[in-house]
Amino acid sequence: MSEEMKLRIGMPAGSLANASRGGNLITLLESAGFKTSGYESGGPSSFKEMNHLYGWDGRPQEFGSQLGVNELDVAIAGDDWIKERLLELEIEYDTPVKLEKILSLKRGGVRIVGIANPGDENLTTKDLLRSLCKEKKVITVVSEMPYLALNWIQENLKEIGVFEQFSNYSVQKYKSPAKIDKGIVIYETWGKTEAKVKNEGADFGLEITQSGSAIRNYGLQIIDTIMNSETGIWINPNIRENEEKCELLKMFLLNLYGSINAENKVLVVFNVLNQKSAEIEEYLKENSLFADEPTMNLGKEYSEYSIQIDTAGAKTPLAKVRFELAKLGACSIDTIPINSSIPNIDVLDL
Repeated sequence: MSEEMKLRIGMPAGSLANASRGGNLITLLESAGFKTSGYESGGPSSFKEMNHLYGWDGRPQEFGSQLGVNELDVAIAGDDWIKERLLELEIEYDTPVKLEKILSLKRGGVRIVGIANPGDENLTTKDLLRSLCKEKKVITVVSEMPYLALNWIQENLKEIGVFEQFSNYSVQKYKSPAKIDKGIVIYETWGKTEAKVKNEGADFGLEITQSGSAIRNYGLQIIDTIMNSETGIWINPNIRENEEKCELLKMFLLNLYGSINAENKVLVVFNVLNQKSAEIEEYLKENSLFADEPTMNLGKEYSEYSIQIDTAGAKTPLAKVRFELAKLGACSIDTIPINSSIPNIDVLDL
């Protein structure tokens, strides 16, 4: 297959790939049937069993731009970094780009929040800006996501009616000389935003957080939640114009969906004497342990049943289900992990 016809997938380095840091994309991809080689050691990544998929190792911070110029067909990235890049392209380069998130991977959840040194318990972004606009000509903000920060501040300035006075802005590296005499200076940093805010290196900051523990450890206050973000599959809509690549994308998505849908699910298989089937089926119905009808294979004396149970959200715990089934006469009760669960092709919204 030619390189042009391969599906080019942005493979994020760092915590998303690492099992110990909550992403574990390596296991997810393998469960979906896309075993990687090289990804676990930092690349180059390849799909040995799927030569029509091409792994492009990179940083999620860059995937928005790469999708925008069709360097990538698909990218695994957080909502926050995609939005950051799209805002940069629009604000700095007057190049609006439309991308689509087509599948949530249900991992990598974070909040993007505004932080400041302690003040009034109910302090808001608007309160802080009203005070700063009276005291200063240049308001400084520090963030790893400068364009999300800029967009956040500008929207709040508009709401309090002082945007025109502070419409000038500059995005620059931390503590480089300000390029403007009045307006908003966004200092782009490589982390430790909390330390810079605590030590008054900026008026306030925009930070990425999961639990907020680091922010609290620095004695800082969350004054706003700008967005919630999670990891998902993003595409450039132009891929729909390429029929061959679109088919590859559907195959990739359907199998990823199957793996995500199977997480925390098990299959419980058991046998029941036919004369006890009615009682078993009544129990299954009362506890919503099947959809339209229970799955069963009728035998001469025994019937085999199989039910799928979500161990994370089940109304009745798995251990209790097995115990109750055994009391009702079920035997040979086996519990089988599920790697993939695909309801039908209609789960794709593409």
